[in-house]
Amino acid sequence: MPDGVFLTLEGGEGAGKSTQIARLAESLRSLGKDVIVTREPGGSVGAEEIRQLLVKGDNGRWDPLSETLLLYAARRDHCMRVIEPALAAGKFVLSDRFADSTMAYQGYGLGLERETIRRLHRLILDGFEPDLTLILDLPVMTGLERSLARLEKDGQDAEDRYENMDVEFHERMRQGFIEIAAGDPKRCKLIDANQQSNAVSEVIWDLVCGRFELAL
Repeated sequence: MPDGVFLTLEGGEGAGKSTQIARLAESLRSLGKDVIVTREPGGSVGAEEIRQLLVKGDNGRWDPLSETLLLYAARRDHCMRVIEPALAAGKFVLSDRFADSTMAYQGYGLGLERETIRRLHRLILDGFEPDLTLILDLPVMTGLERSLARLEKDGQDAEDRYENMDVEFHERMRQGFIEIAAGDPKRCKLIDANQQSNAVSEVIWDLVCGRFELAL
């Protein structure tokens, strides 16, 4: 395989992305695939530093455009230093979030003009997109309850800035993900995450095997 595969998992808070991406990586490795698991914001040394500016602190510490510029600075570094070299080496790159999260969170959720985000994406990443995006969808309150239960264990180190935004923000963001999936059905697949984790894993595996013609 001369070129790798770039696959992203998206969704709101508490959707189970971390669990599902770990399971998917394990399944791919069982087939002998070389897999890298990464995340956004973050994934490279510089991007992880920027992450700390975004996931902690007061809800209103950034205006939507400043926040989006920080995200794209992190994303560019992540792509240049991690994603692109791995794809050039023929690896599977699995990322917990990518550009669709910016559109859903900062565009739909915070109200930044969506065309501004599209223009930034074209300018900074030349329109680079995943080969497949799996969007985990579940009711907002269900996701927030899951996420807040996890954050309680983290204590003072909790990355809770987005969880602390109001429910209306999360509802707008969820609707954003649904519209993103509907607008790009070839790349994006919307998955019901309001079911048993094993059932979600099976749906994901079937989609990945079908898309990339993996031998079971």
